[in-house]
Amino acid sequence: MKLKPPVSHRFLGEFILPLKNVVPRRGVLETFLIIFRRIILNNKSKKVLKENIISFLPNGEYYYKKALDELQKEQYEKAHKYLKRAVDLSPNDPLILMQYAILQMELDKFDFAHELLRDAHEIDPNEAEIVFLLAEVSAHLGNFMEANRFARKYLEMDIHGEYTEEAMEIVDFTEQEDIESLQMDSPSSEALFLQEKSRRLMEQGKFQEAVELLESIITDNPDFWAAYNNLALAYFYIGEEEQAKALLHQVLHENRGNIHALCNLAVIHYYEKNTEELEEMTDFLSKINPYFMEHRYKLGATFALIGKYEEAYKWLRSLQRKGFEGDPGFYFWLSHSAYFAGHEEVSRNAWKALLKLDPEKAGFEPWLPQIKEMHGNGSEHQKDFILEKVQNKHVSERIFGFYLLGKSKHRQEIISHPKWIVVEELTTMEKLFLAQSLGHEFSENSVAEKAFLRAIAATDLLYEKYKPLSQPATYLFQMWFMLVERALEKGYGFKNPKALAAATEYMFQSSRSKNVTKKQYAEQYGITTSTLTKYVNELIQFLPLFDA
Repeated sequence: MKLKPPVSHRFLGEFILPLKNVVPRRGVLETFLIIFRRIILNNKSKKVLKENIISFLPNGEYYYKKALDELQKEQYEKAHKYLKRAVDLSPNDPLILMQYAILQMELDKFDFAHELLRDAHEIDPNEAEIVFLLAEVSAHLGNFMEANRFARKYLEMDIHGEYTEEAMEIVDFTEQEDIESLQMDSPSSEALFLQEKSRRLMEQGKFQEAVELLESIITDNPDFWAAYNNLALAYFYIGEEEQAKALLHQVLHENRGNIHALCNLAVIHYYEKNTEELEEMTDFLSKINPYFMEHRYKLGATFALIGKYEEAYKWLRSLQRKGFEGDPGFYFWLSHSAYFAGHEEVSRNAWKALLKLDPEKAGFEPWLPQIKEMHGNGSEHQKDFILEKVQNKHVSERIFGFYLLGKSKHRQEIISHPKWIVVEELTTMEKLFLAQSLGHEFSENSVAEKAFLRAIAATDLLYEKYKPLSQPATYLFQMWFMLVERALEKGYGFKNPKALAAATEYMFQSSRSKNVTKKQYAEQYGITTSTLTKYVNELIQFLPLFDA
């Protein structure tokens, strides 16, 4: 068996940067939309015929067997889907957990595989194959003492077993003198496991749970600096900024030069817009020349997040040239830093590598949206303008902001921030516009969704004409989104997007100038004057002055 060298950033398990927060949020939106459709469908018909009820309810074993069939055909995506379903239905079946873990290892997701195997081993401590796989995955994670313990345990359980030779190789490898000395100063395997669990909680947005777990870790492991750094980030995400900074300063006092703590401080200063402090931190970080790969990765990712693309590209590209095979976060930041540093081919190749590891990142390419306008001065590319809109007290302003978010070069940064958009606090209408900006695909099976998509189509027509948005153009959109809010609330159908865009522009421009004709805008949008007049009359009813 050929052991992969441990990747140091996996070994420490530190939460590099808040990349994956949008995923659970996106899941919340999709769940909401499913419920939204069900409500509409249930209102149409509540009758269920007994003869249409299917009595067969597949269980975990059913999906497990389907997964094995797909694995034999080398259909890994289908196998992954069926195994995940099997685990959901049979979470206490050790063999299903083991098989799912094997698939995760094939995908290089060793942390998740480790957690699955620990659960399986707890359920069935006498299954030798699970014990061997725990040895293997521990070796991949760089936890060599744990790998040695499980490999020896496997040999005791089944000295003539299928994996005897591989287990002996793990024992030999992990008992080398330099490996043993490296492990002496490392945190315990239990601490590393809990640290990884806390990182996963943070990725899922469960920051309060992560805080409680990390606080217990540092109580038992007072020199485990990676846990301190993650705890500081977790504090920041729950709004305890001062406590986060104080903890990072404590780390730097007791463990001088800790790169993770320095980088985390820089990120917090960036989000808090502490310009002077951030400038001091970036000047200091620019003078650091780290030797270890994990430090180069952390430094490069931090520079990329705060917009220092040349510096980010320098470190991330140096890792790639040394043969570093990173996780999705590595390729995400390499692609972004390369693109904005002027290395488009490297950027596109890195993005291809990212999509192989994480297809859900499609739509977050650094050259999207509007390649030509990515560095434009339009309002959609001004972060403060977007934030002012999405946090405005008026719903019409917020849905305007969520629409522009999908056009902005700051989209990833804004949706990654734990406090700027809180999905649970949004109205139904706001969730729809946010989902649209995040690339959610809507169905047209309901009247409500058809109307929403037509409203978006009309908005897109106006945006294509006025992009990048100047300050005067934003006033037109403010009027339009005020009409959209009221129209959606009253169940308006938005049946003719072209006519609606023409009518909106005519209404806005005619209120500002006398030299405006209906014919002028009807011709621009390819409709008749009578059609324009019809839709002007329809939209007028949604103006505030017509409220009862």
